[in-house]
Amino acid sequence: MLARLLASAPDSATLDALAALDGDGSDLGQGIAALALVAAATQPAAAKREYNALFIGLGRGELLPYASFYLTGFLNEKPLARLRTHMAQFGIARNDGVKEPEDHIATLCEIMAGLIRGDYGTPLSVGDQHAFFNTHIATWASHFFTDLEAAEGSVLYAPVGKIGRAFMEIEIEAFRMEA
Repeated sequence: MLARLLASAPDSATLDALAALDGDGSDLGQGIAALALVAAATQPAAAKREYNALFIGLGRGELLPYASFYLTGFLNEKPLARLRTHMAQFGIARNDGVKEPEDHIATLCEIMAGLIRGDYGTPLSVGDQHAFFNTHIATWASHFFTDLEAAEGSVLYAPVGKIGRAFMEIEIEAFRMEA
């Protein structure tokens, strides 16, 4: 879900699916419930305007959802090079139609899910999942999601930020418990 919402603005079907979600009293559940409420009141055109303002903009969006930017302050830096090396080791190729650098948060969420499911061959062991997560996601994603939650132009995406932040906390704790 995070990969889908961070890769592009949700369409009408996605907004309807989000509106049908139900959350509980946990931090993650509260984010899901908030997302459902906002999605139910959001039209696709408004979601697209918000997505573009947050992530694309006229030259640059309010947020830059890239590991390189969060870790170095610049785009296309060592975190991207390190990710490309790991992608090659796993046999993961960049999609031809995608113009974004691979260290975009949506791409990292998609890759992580694929490594767990075995989309690129054999599913990674929990230890290897932990190593990938720590190298490419844990070092910066919580900061990004906190920024997304608090972004000035974030309405539909504020609960996405809350969900992402809570999910990162859960993953970090789960990997810590596994170790």
